[in-house]
Amino acid sequence: MRRSAFDRLMRPLGVTRAQWWVIAHLSRQDGMTQIQLADIMDVGKASLGTIVDRLETAGLVERRPDPVDGRAKRVFMTRKSRQLLKTMQDFERVFNARILRRLSDAERNALVRMLSLIRADLVGFAEEGTGSGPGRPAGGEPRPRSRRRR
Repeated sequence: MRRSAFDRLMRPLGVTRAQWWVIAHLSRQDGMTQIQLADIMDVGKASLGTIVDRLETAGLVERRPDPVDGRAKRVFMTRKSRQLLKTMQDFERVFNARILRRLSDAERNALVRMLSLIRADLVGFAEEGTGSGPGRPAGGEPRPRSRRRR
């Protein structure tokens, strides 16, 4: 729901979800290969190629040959995409303030902490595979049940 709402917010900027997602990932690690970017975004190489083509045509990214592997292309942000990123970040700050306005600072902090824990478990799960079984963390020990009523 958050992504869909953010998509609507980005629409006047002329940026699709796939495009703003590429720009966001490049802002964290500019100069990734197209294969790395496709893996991180969990999309096919051909699909990513089409997105990068459109971003390149719009002047938002540029492809450069990899200095080590001549077959690989690296994708870099341009000045125009850095300006767009700043605008997107400004929009996101206002957006986040709006969707979180009913939460106190303590509730926001607790939400971030809990989501970070869930994210860490998901990353661990993805890295270690599914061998630990349902209801068990990656280490194989059963999770303690909360005594709190829900």
